[in-house]
Amino acid sequence: MAEYQVPLKDMSFLLYDVFKSDELWQSLPKLAERVDRDTADAILQECAKIAEQEIAPLSRQGDEIGVSFKDGVVTTAPGYKNAFKTYAEGGWSALGGEPEYGGMGMPKMITALHEEMLCSADISFSLYPGLTAGAGLSLAKHGSEALKEKYLTRMYAGEWAASMCLTESHAGTDLGMIRTKAIPQDDGSYRITGNKIFITGGEHDLTENIVHLVLAKLPDAPAGPRGISLFLVPKYNVNDDESLGEANNVSCGSIEHKMGIHASSTCVMNFDDSQGYLIGELNKGLACMFTMMNFERIGVGIQGLGAAVRSYQNALEYAKDRIQGRSLTGAKSPDKAADSIMVHGDVRRMLLNMKALNEGSRALSTYIAMQLDLATYAEGEQQQKGDALVALMTPVAKAFFTDMGFESAVAGQQVFGGHGYIREWGQEQLVRDTRIAQIYEGTNGVQAMDLMARKVAGSKGALMKVFVDEVKAYISETDAENMQEFIQPLGVAITDLENLTTDVLSAAANNTNELGAAANDYLHVFGYTAMAYMWAKMSEVALAKQDSGDDFYLSKIKTSRYYFAKLLPRRHSLIASAKSGCDTLFDIEDELF
Repeated sequence: MAEYQVPLKDMSFLLYDVFKSDELWQSLPKLAERVDRDTADAILQECAKIAEQEIAPLSRQGDEIGVSFKDGVVTTAPGYKNAFKTYAEGGWSALGGEPEYGGMGMPKMITALHEEMLCSADISFSLYPGLTAGAGLSLAKHGSEALKEKYLTRMYAGEWAASMCLTESHAGTDLGMIRTKAIPQDDGSYRITGNKIFITGGEHDLTENIVHLVLAKLPDAPAGPRGISLFLVPKYNVNDDESLGEANNVSCGSIEHKMGIHASSTCVMNFDDSQGYLIGELNKGLACMFTMMNFERIGVGIQGLGAAVRSYQNALEYAKDRIQGRSLTGAKSPDKAADSIMVHGDVRRMLLNMKALNEGSRALSTYIAMQLDLATYAEGEQQQKGDALVALMTPVAKAFFTDMGFESAVAGQQVFGGHGYIREWGQEQLVRDTRIAQIYEGTNGVQAMDLMARKVAGSKGALMKVFVDEVKAYISETDAENMQEFIQPLGVAITDLENLTTDVLSAAANNTNELGAAANDYLHVFGYTAMAYMWAKMSEVALAKQDSGDDFYLSKIKTSRYYFAKLLPRRHSLIASAKSGCDTLFDIEDELF
């Protein structure tokens, strides 16, 4: 397997050339006092070092040995504890945290790239700090001052980790069915009793305490999701002087034996009259948890991108070294027994698919991160637009990036041929590790329905119009002759997306099943179109710099041409499928399946 190399040049290209992040940060008062280009560069360079040197070398061993479970104790794979300590001591757990409680307060545009590095290095490792960061976000936004003072500071310091406890054996996507109970106490705390499954990082040996965010219901709570509350339940109680107290009747019943992410502990967690503390308002827990879940959904999308980047780097190194057969146009290396497999059209197709999708996904991820920063730090119309685009694009980030990530993991395996199927090369691990990203934090089918039913139909197309209007404005402003090869197909694609939106909403007015029938296809049409917008913006910058003598910009232009010629046309079949209606889905009775 190739040694992982962080694509710092591409990250800088996106931050400063495409999205002008340094100018954006200086225009937002809260960010202007925290970050500038020098600070951002130093952060990304140091993060690259820890990802490449400390975390990536653990991935193979972590997969083979995994976590172990004995007598309720979970032990992580060799090297993980030391690597996590190094990570925490470097301040990385505090990167996106609130400065008032010891965080660095960095914008999402930086933390998203940081997340990509961790995921490329080792998805299993990335999950431990990732869950803690998400829990910290929810606690910072909804928790009481006392809870933030007591818990956030230690979470940002990397001394304590966190988990998200939603799922129960009978309640996955339909959280309104949860049975975990919360009984109010005279001192204002609650006693939490119930069982949760599939809990990432529910138990481990990386930190001295674990802070669980648990969904539960009071005995008199309204039925369904309107009766859910969110509670902070520590593994160990915390004394008034912030020292660790007694164990809190929180235990790990078992760990799951999984297809991939073997070095991530996925636990069955038992809460037996455990002491908990309300976060936010009673019966408003789902809204509080969604602060974390939306963060995690974007993070899971980045997992797909991270794995795809590693797959591409592995496959490219292998393809350049592996000699098999001859070019159809004659030997390219006549002094060797065969040419490298880079001469074969199908190998080049797979590699260019990965390259175009990876760079497009990184650009789209950075764009969505920018909208998150605007939603958080801007004001007025700028903030409202950022908020709308975040709502619209969160399910796309999760589903589209992970679908493309898995495609790229498999494509990399295919480049390796038989060697990709055996453990020796490590490529099959990426396929196994990436597969879960399409499932957890809401399956990709659920994400498609969130986009189609809640965001597009729920807003009567208003949220999609925000994106469409932005792209149309960009097209109308970009009249340079050398940009037309990108602008013209982008214009057709955005018009097709606009028309598809109208057609599906019109059909759904007569039969709401049309939304479910079209959802998956619609999300992917949106994903390919949004990525085309990113490739047009990258091409504009690269064309302006193509005479600099730096092959980086020539590579961008040629990869963009590949994307528009070979990948954007995928949307045509998806549009046809989405418009075909729901009749063939629902006309067949269950017994005929």
